[in-house]
Amino acid sequence: MDGAGEGTEGARDAFVVDTTAQTSRPEAFAGFRQQWETQIGDGFPLPDFSPATTGDFRVRGQATKVRDVALTDVNAASAMRTADPGALEDQVRIWIVRRGAWTLCGGTGGEHTVSFGQFHLRHVGNASHFATAPHTSAKVLVLPAATLKPLLRNQAVTGSADSAEVRLLVAHTNMIHATLSELSPAGVHAAHGALMELAKSVAVRQFDGQEPLLAPALARAAKDLADSRLADPTLSTATLARELSVSVRTLQRAFAAEGEPVTAYIRRQRLERARLALTAPSGRPSVSELAAHWQFADSSHFIRAFKKRYGQTPTDYARQTDRA
Repeated sequence: MDGAGEGTEGARDAFVVDTTAQTSRPEAFAGFRQQWETQIGDGFPLPDFSPATTGDFRVRGQATKVRDVALTDVNAASAMRTADPGALEDQVRIWIVRRGAWTLCGGTGGEHTVSFGQFHLRHVGNASHFATAPHTSAKVLVLPAATLKPLLRNQAVTGSADSAEVRLLVAHTNMIHATLSELSPAGVHAAHGALMELAKSVAVRQFDGQEPLLAPALARAAKDLADSRLADPTLSTATLARELSVSVRTLQRAFAAEGEPVTAYIRRQRLERARLALTAPSGRPSVSELAAHWQFADSSHFIRAFKKRYGQTPTDYARQTDRA
């Protein structure tokens, strides 16, 4: 979870954990530790955990190693606490907390609690403890110090998890979790390079929109943001660019690299949400309601767009769904 170290050049590995349904908590923790040590632990040893943690370990999450970087997503129903901070360390870590709280105790930087909706980035030069509140959801990144430490100037960086730089970093780590097994050695190299560039962006609070390595992360972050606001009438390329602190042209270039304009992506996702609504067994909205909710000019525009996308009018599609 909070272990660290130097990875092997070119190394990559990953595993998923879910101990929430296991009845033997000590056995659940032992299984997690074995997976970590087998898949991630080379260069990223786990600290020792308290007896309360090992005795009640209810966690869902995933961990991925990309060369000398470790990425961990944690959704813990139970609280966690270290018992022994382990050896001296020399890494940079980023904690991004979406729910609950993650408290860092001692070590370089002193005690600090990362609350929900916040991130904290700092160099870890001394061994330290950590503790989490129950029902904490967080992402923890362990990164090599050599590149990032000079940017920090012995200062921690703290702010909103919804900042543009953190959104981009989160989007990229999610892509790595999802695609690591499919990446070629060149893909692993590119993924690692983009990770480091995005971590630098968080450290200096500024995203380099001209860095080509970061285009996929920018496109993914924009898509995630758009998906959460598809019913918003103000959603546009300009609003997405503003939220992500890049120019409209930079965002358009990132989408062009993936072969689909921003506006086309938004319309496609809105049509897909409308299609799913038409499959509802009850409480199905009317065509006019769907058109209004998903921000089409009127029912006629919605019907034409739907038919072009799916080969049927919304009404015909709903009837077919009823017959199936």
